[in-house]
Amino acid sequence: MSEILVQTLVSGLLIGLIYALVAIGLTMIFGVMDIINFSHGEFLMFGMYSSFWMFSLYALDPMFTLPLTALFLFGLGVVIYKLVISKITNAPMVSQIFTTFGLMLLFRGIAQFLWKPDFRTIEKSLVSGNFSLAGIQVGAPQVTAGVGAILVTLGVYLFITKTRLGAALEATAADKEAARLMGIDSQKMFALAWGIGAACAGVAGALLSTFFPIFPDVGANFILIAFVVVNLGGFGSIVGALIAGILVGVIEVMGGFLLGPQYKMAIVLVLFLAVLMFRPQGLMGKA
Repeated sequence: MSEILVQTLVSGLLIGLIYALVAIGLTMIFGVMDIINFSHGEFLMFGMYSSFWMFSLYALDPMFTLPLTALFLFGLGVVIYKLVISKITNAPMVSQIFTTFGLMLLFRGIAQFLWKPDFRTIEKSLVSGNFSLAGIQVGAPQVTAGVGAILVTLGVYLFITKTRLGAALEATAADKEAARLMGIDSQKMFALAWGIGAACAGVAGALLSTFFPIFPDVGANFILIAFVVVNLGGFGSIVGALIAGILVGVIEVMGGFLLGPQYKMAIVLVLFLAVLMFRPQGLMGKA
């Protein structure tokens, strides 16, 4: 029983790291622009399909094509910002919500049109299989995804805190008008935030593609949890998203183990409501 419990905790930790990576892209966009991106899960979906097709057509493993996937999604995020989001940055919040929600439906429709609503998987990846760690059986794809999520999260955090561009992003997030007066081009910062956010989701999708089914609506499985993670961690906080992602992953998996898998999402939603009621600014958010 104890081994099963530990294995369940490890599974929750690993999936929680993926949740955190998805949420970091979402919280960055909100922190810099104050826009809630409902189409964020579809960037994850495009990352999964990108890995799948490069594996299927050219036999390139997702671990090798991960940088290409990140670059592709970064470019897609910037293009979407330039073509669509830049037109609504000063629009009412309702317009922004409907625009990103419309993008979500559009992206799903494009995926269904191009690739049909079929479930696809990547078989025999370089990280396939299981191994034993201190007597606990863990999946190699899940461990690889968890480690990858940690590295990417650390990279984003160091970029934000240790580089001039990162400082400019933080300044824009703190006060857009003051940043403009300091010579920071807010439009470029917004585009950068969308690019990094999309790249984070795309990398998460590439990591997930080695063990999770790929289909047009796959983003819906993660975007709701990503909103819970962002809210729990505090909107705009990368560290908060990491901590909250791990917490949500462990609570979800442990709740499913103790109460039954049918209650997993209900437990996450109850946590979401509790945070909204008792600490709406999140764990790391400012009051």
